[in-house]
Amino acid sequence: MPDDELVAEQRRLRAERGREQAEGHRAVAEQGRDAAEAHRLHAEIARKEAEAFRALAEEAREVRDQYRQQLETLREEQERLRLAAEEARAAAEEARHAIIDSVAATADSLHTTLEQMKFLEEARLTLRAIRDIKPTDVN
Repeated sequence: MPDDELVAEQRRLRAERGREQAEGHRAVAEQGRDAAEAHRLHAEIARKEAEAFRALAEEAREVRDQYRQQLETLREEQERLRLAAEEARAAAEEARHAIIDSVAATADSLHTTLEQMKFLEEARLTLRAIRDIKPTDVN
């Protein structure tokens, strides 16, 4: 039996060494799991940061689009105001010409009226002179 005991003892020692090796492998595997979990956490953090960055980029794009739309609206309003100013300038120019024509017509009318008044005054004076002539003065 001593051989049986020796074989059993050798098996027990081999089993013990196998358990120790398994324990070492388990510890290495645990470290690998911890490292993998740390990598997973870092990857999750990076994914969340990337998502936040994407959301900020989308928001910036929307703000840029709104700014462009407002700028375009302002440009259109400026163009409408420029056209309105041009129309107002043209209308003012037409009004100025109409006023000049009206003043000229008024001056012509006043000139005509003045000429008529001069004629009437001369006629009145002539008539008075004729009335002042006595039949005895005519010969």
